[in-house]
Amino acid sequence: MNPAKKLECDAVVANPPFSYRWEPTDALGEDFRFKSYGLAPKSAADFAFLLHGFHFLADEGTMAIILPHGVLFRGGAEARIRSKLLKDNNIDTVIGLPANLFFSTGIPVCILVLKKCKKFNDVLFVNASEHFEKGKRQNRLLPEHIDKIIGIYQYRTEEQRYSRCVPMEEIEKNDFNLNISRYVSTAKPEPKIDLHVVNVELKDIEEQASIATNTHNQFLKELGLPPV
Repeated sequence: MNPAKKLECDAVVANPPFSYRWEPTDALGEDFRFKSYGLAPKSAADFAFLLHGFHFLADEGTMAIILPHGVLFRGGAEARIRSKLLKDNNIDTVIGLPANLFFSTGIPVCILVLKKCKKFNDVLFVNASEHFEKGKRQNRLLPEHIDKIIGIYQYRTEEQRYSRCVPMEEIEKNDFNLNISRYVSTAKPEPKIDLHVVNVELKDIEEQASIATNTHNQFLKELGLPPV
């Protein structure tokens, strides 16, 4: 194919096989799709699929690809590819989905949204991992779950324990790690404990225990038994 006359697509959607083993070669290293980024490792072709689709994306287009979470934080060659995509401001949104959505695998997956000409100098993280309908064999996203993800994406809305726009400076400080829970944790904060209230409650419990012990010993005395 002549790179000067390549196909350019306004939209690229991909659901490649997860962590597919492949045989990268020196010739592929010079391929116009991969040359600027490097090759994905032999153990996981995830970024090879991503870069293939991204190469054919038009400047004003949008790409969405479903991948395992490993692409967000694995090191080595994948870290180099991920870092370049981030430095070039090409990763727009990271969406974490619930586990067990697919027939072929139970692992949780993510959607990476990429653009060549991005308006914002941040990455939108959406942690939708806990929003689903549980099934006997398989979980599924209901229309309201999908609508919420789309609305958050369209308006880049921030919501506690669900979504956040993270500045590139923060991502760079984290060595370009995109692990979703690092930026949007679904954990609920521990409730604050009022030590004064706890102390009053403990004293009340001790008084009730003392009264109960005295009453019990009175019964034992009447029965001619030793007290406790």
